[in-house]
Amino acid sequence: MQRTNLATRPFYNERLAAIIVGLLAVAVLVLTLANVAALASLSGRGAALRDETAEHDARAAALRREAQQARVSVDRDHLAQVAEAAHEANALIDGRTFSWTELFNRFEATLPAGVRITGVQPRRDDNQRFIVTVSVVAREVDEVDAFMEALEERGGFHDVLARREQVDEEGFIETSLSGVYVPTAAAPPATGGQP
Repeated sequence: MQRTNLATRPFYNERLAAIIVGLLAVAVLVLTLANVAALASLSGRGAALRDETAEHDARAAALRREAQQARVSVDRDHLAQVAEAAHEANALIDGRTFSWTELFNRFEATLPAGVRITGVQPRRDDNQRFIVTVSVVAREVDEVDAFMEALEERGGFHDVLARREQVDEEGFIETSLSGVYVPTAAAPPATGGQP
């Protein structure tokens, strides 16, 4: 036997079907309204962000123009004079803060008996290191070599080189030594023959 529904209305519970269709329609309508609201909100925020970006671009362009005008208006000669004055001021400050006592204590601790110091000249090089030039007089070249080695071994000096050597009328060797000096907070103890 074959069962078929020959009724003109196939649903026996039309109210349930209408409620389900109505709920689906309301859900679709609510979701559509939510999407439209989100789209409107995002469009408004996008427009605001575009306006803000345009403002920032305009401000950046104005700052670039101002920077270019500032670069053009800088007086290079005046700037060089200011830099030279700052260099001189730094040299004076270095001279005031240079510890002569520490330097001479190092010399006293390393100076051999046959060597005399006749001149000392500290200066700063381009790398801001202290370069100390020491003029010495000795009877023997070995004494000068011993002084150079002692300066490097006791610390505080490195790259000590003899720049100029000559013999005077009395047979003394006059030498100009130059080396990199690294000052420290405390001078090395003196090892001279004093009690």
